[in-house]
Amino acid sequence: MFINDVEQCQWIRQKFETPGVMQFSSEEKRTLLARLVRSMRFEDFLARKWSSEKRFGLEGCEVMIPALKTIIDKSSEMGIENVILGMPHRGRLNVLANVIRKDLEQIFCQFDPKLEAADEGSGDVKYHLGMYHERINRVTNRNITLSLVANPSHLEAVDPVVQGKTKAEQFYRGDAQGKKVMSILVHGDAAFAGQGVVYETFHLSDLPSYTTNGTVHVVVNNQIGFTTDPRMARSSPYPTDVARVVNAPIFHVNADDPEAVIYVCSVAAEWRNTFNKDVVVDLVCYRRRGHNEMDEPMFTQPLMYKQIHRQVPVLKKYADKLIAEGTVTLQEFEEEIAKYDRICEEAYGRSKDKKILHIKHWLDSPWPGFFNVDGEPKSMTCPATGIPEDVLTHIGEVASSVPVADFKIHTGLSRILRGRADMTKTRTVDWALAEYMAFGSLLKEGIHVRLSGQDVERGTFSHRHHVLHDQEVDRRTCVPMNHLWPDQAPYTVCNSSLSEYGVLGFELGYAMASPNALVLWEAQFGDFHNTAQCIIDQFISTGQAKWVRHNGIVLLLPHGMEGMGPEHSSARPERFLQMSNDDSDAYPVFTEDFEVSQLYDCNWIVVNCSTPASYFHVLRRQVLLPFRKPLIIFTPKSLLRHPEAKSSFDQMVSGTSFQRVIPEDGAATQAPERVRRLIFCTGKVYYDLVKERSSQGLEEQVAITRLEQISPFPFDLIKREAEKYPGAELVWCQEEHKNMGYYDYISPRFMTILGRARPIWYVGRDPAAAPATGNRNTHLVSLKKFLDSAFNLQAFEGKTF
Repeated sequence: MFINDVEQCQWIRQKFETPGVMQFSSEEKRTLLARLVRSMRFEDFLARKWSSEKRFGLEGCEVMIPALKTIIDKSSEMGIENVILGMPHRGRLNVLANVIRKDLEQIFCQFDPKLEAADEGSGDVKYHLGMYHERINRVTNRNITLSLVANPSHLEAVDPVVQGKTKAEQFYRGDAQGKKVMSILVHGDAAFAGQGVVYETFHLSDLPSYTTNGTVHVVVNNQIGFTTDPRMARSSPYPTDVARVVNAPIFHVNADDPEAVIYVCSVAAEWRNTFNKDVVVDLVCYRRRGHNEMDEPMFTQPLMYKQIHRQVPVLKKYADKLIAEGTVTLQEFEEEIAKYDRICEEAYGRSKDKKILHIKHWLDSPWPGFFNVDGEPKSMTCPATGIPEDVLTHIGEVASSVPVADFKIHTGLSRILRGRADMTKTRTVDWALAEYMAFGSLLKEGIHVRLSGQDVERGTFSHRHHVLHDQEVDRRTCVPMNHLWPDQAPYTVCNSSLSEYGVLGFELGYAMASPNALVLWEAQFGDFHNTAQCIIDQFISTGQAKWVRHNGIVLLLPHGMEGMGPEHSSARPERFLQMSNDDSDAYPVFTEDFEVSQLYDCNWIVVNCSTPASYFHVLRRQVLLPFRKPLIIFTPKSLLRHPEAKSSFDQMVSGTSFQRVIPEDGAATQAPERVRRLIFCTGKVYYDLVKERSSQGLEEQVAITRLEQISPFPFDLIKREAEKYPGAELVWCQEEHKNMGYYDYISPRFMTILGRARPIWYVGRDPAAAPATGNRNTHLVSLKKFLDSAFNLQAFEGKTF
C-alpha cells in the first residue's frame, strides 16, 4: 500500500494509533455476542440436520457475519441506502440467513431431496443463489436494501458483475459520489491473489463511467494462523501483494478477536464513505473443515489440522470474556443460544411443508412493474420498430453537426460529418448512422443507452466518433448524442480498460439493474470475447435458466473473413450457436405469436445483420420486446464502408420491423419454378455472392436468401422460402471453415423443417484448426474456390447427402 495523501495517512493513524480508541459499550458487546451466536448456531444446526450434505460452512471464520453487519450498520449510519454484495460459496447460506435475512425455512427446504422444482429453469445449487431484500436496519432504524448477487463456482467471477450493478444503481439514483449505493465483495485469500479478474475489477475503480466510488473488500484468509510453515506464521502475503498493486489500504485483523474485527470493519466502512476509495479487510482465520464438509483435510495437512481441531471456537472465547467481565451472565448467554436454536427448529418444521422450489424467490435483481405479478411478460407481442421519418432526419442532422459553439474538430472528422449530412439528405444510412439513429430514437423514448468497450467512443474501425475532441482545448469533448432533445434519456459511451473478462462482467451487472436501458459491450475484434468466456458461459448463456434472471445485455462482435489473420477474423459464431437451447429436431407449431414466443423460450438471440436497417431494427427490438434476452450481434468490418451496404429511410420508417430472413427480391422471383439453386447465407458473404452471381449472369437461375436472425432458428420463414422454389437445390454458403460458423447449427434444423425430403448442401471453406489464414493470397484463393462452387450448378450431381 502506498498513499500519497497526507490527510488520508493522518486519518488512518488517528484511527489506529490513538490510545484507547477501541472502546465498546456493554450494549455493543451484547449485540456482537448475539450476532456470533446466530452465526455459529446456524452452522451447528445445518451440521446436525444434514451431516452428509455439502454446504460450504463458515466454521473457523464465524466472525464474518458480525463483520459484514458492522460494515452495513456503519454505512447506513453514513447515509447508504443500498448495499450490493458478492461472495464465493463459503459462508453464503449463513450470509443469506443472518445478513440478508432470507427466511430460514426457504433455506432449509433446499436440503430436501424430495422437493420438486417449479417450471422456471434448471436451477442451481443452494450455495450459488442470490437474494434481494428491503428491510429496516435495526441499529440505525433506517431503510436498507440488500442484494447478494448469484454466482457460479468460478471464484471471483462475480466481482465485476457486482460492480456493474452497483454503478447502475448509483446512476439511476443520480448518486454520482456513491453516497447512497455501495458494494461489498468477499474473497478467499488464494482466489484474491490468484484470479486475474480481481485485478481487472480493481483497475476499473478509478476509471470514468466505471468507478463505484470505493468498495469494501473482505478477505477470508484461510488456514494461516496455524500453518506449520514458519515462513507463513503470521499472515498470508497474498492480500497484501494485491493491495499494493491496486493501491488500496489493507487492514489485517485476527478473526479470533471479535471486538478488533468489528472496530476494523467500522473503520473500513468509514474510510470508504469518507474518501470514496477501495479498502481491504484481511480476516486472518482458519477453516475448521476441508474444502467442503465431505472433504478430509488431514489427508494433506495433518499437523495443521491437529492444531485446528484443538482450537476453542471464537463464540466460547468471547462469551467467556464477557461473562468474566460481567457484561452478560452465563444464563443470559445460554438463553440467547436457546432462543436462536428454537427459531431454527420452528423454521425447520415449516420447511417440511414446502413441496415446490421456486427459483424466483431467490432473485437478486427484481424489476418491479416490468412483468406481471406471476413474473410473466405482460404480452407476447412486439410493436413495429420503425420510427417517423422526421425523427430519422433530426437524428441525422445532429449526427452530422457539432452542437457546441467554438468547438474545433479534426479536419478528417469534418469529412465524415459531411458524409453523414449527405446521406441524411438522400435518405440513406450506413452502419454508423443506422446505429446512431437506433440509439438516438431510444433516447427520445426515455431509454438510457450505454456503450462500453475498448476504443468504442471512436470505434475500432474509426467509424463511430460519438465523442468529439476539441483540437485546441485539451480534454474538451462533446457528445452530440446528448444534444438531441431537451428531455431525452442520457447516453453513456465509455472507453474501457484493456480488459474483456472484467468489463463484460461489469456491463452484465449494469444491465441487471433495470430493463429500461440498452447496455452494449463491444469487443475490439470479435474473437476477443474468448478472454471473457467465463462471463458468457456462466452468466449470459445460462443466467435465466439458473437464477430466473432476465438480462438484455448486447454483445457487439466484429466478425468477417477478410484476410486479416486468425486473431482478427472470427467471433466464433459456432460457440454461441452450440450453446443455444432451441431443439434442432422438434418441428415447431406455427402460432400467431410464434416469432415472439420463440424469442421468449430461447436463452439468447444470435444475429448476423447484412444491412444497416437490420442492425437498426434489431437494436430497437431489443428494448421493445416485453421481456429481456441477451443479444449476440456479429457486426461488420469491411461492410462499414461498403458502397452496397447501405439502407434507405424507407426500410426504417414507421411500420417497418426487423426481418429475421431477407428473401430474394430480384429476377429469380419472377419465375421461381425455374430457379435451379437457392443459396441461404448470413452476413457479409451475401455481397460476395451477389457480385459473383452478377458476373456469371445467373440472376434468374440462382436465388439468394439471407438469415439475419440465426438463433432462434426462423423455421417458419425458411419453410416458406424453400417451398417457394420447389425445384431448386438448397445450398448453405458461408465464408467460415466448415467446422466453424453456422453449418453444424443450421443443417439439422433445415432437415427438420424440410422433413428430410431435400438436402441442404454445404459450400464454404474446408475444415481447419485456425479460424482464418494469415496469408492474403491464400485467403483470396479459398474465397474464389467456394464462390465457384456456389454457382457451379453441376457441383452436387451424382452426390449423396
